[in-house]
Amino acid sequence: MKIEVWSDIACPFCYIGKHHFEAALARFSGRQAVRLEWKSFQLDPDLPKDTIYTDTYHYLAERKGLPIAQARDMTVRVAAMAKHAGVELNFERTVVANTWDAHRLLHMAQLRGVGNAMKEILFRAHFTEGKDISDRETLVALGESAGLEQAAITAMLNSDQYGYDVARDIQEARNIGARGVPFFVFDRKYAVSGAQPSEVFLETLEKAFETWKKENPNKPLDLAGGLTCRPDGDCD
Repeated sequence: MKIEVWSDIACPFCYIGKHHFEAALARFSGRQAVRLEWKSFQLDPDLPKDTIYTDTYHYLAERKGLPIAQARDMTVRVAAMAKHAGVELNFERTVVANTWDAHRLLHMAQLRGVGNAMKEILFRAHFTEGKDISDRETLVALGESAGLEQAAITAMLNSDQYGYDVARDIQEARNIGARGVPFFVFDRKYAVSGAQPSEVFLETLEKAFETWKKENPNKPLDLAGGLTCRPDGDCD
């Protein structure tokens, strides 16, 4: 059963939602049947690639026309919610920058089977460690920590590889009605929007899984018999 998650690395609720979902998945009896796929989304695609903000407060103040104090107050509730989910958000040191290349790195990681690990590494680097996830040297180091090869990451970042995949994800989000993130889609039949409590995710997992099992029953194979050998050493 495929679960697709549209999110942006610069979205604090996406980080929180990931941990809420994972808490639900750990309690879900059918978790071995789940295949998770991260989808790209950009909250601020027009942010110039050569523009960075050294903290969230100045970014919110400039982009939304708010006083710094008000921008700081906006983050207090979010940080508290994150702490409850086991996530540390350091808005005073979060470097806000364009996430396009980070999304390309994530696509590369997914094809190599380490997408979920890469997503967590990117979130932690951005929100907890205060790293610039638009910086290519930083992305190479983060990719290596997920098990990717330095040369392959560098070659990818120096090309436009996976750019089409990122753009396709963003367009697909519009097509299915995702206007904000995180947006979780369960087997293209059920959706959960936002950093919902883990109970909401668990309920949706169970509902989607029941539907999936009905549509994908375990049918016995139509077997054509022949001579075989078994682990007990008998052959006939």
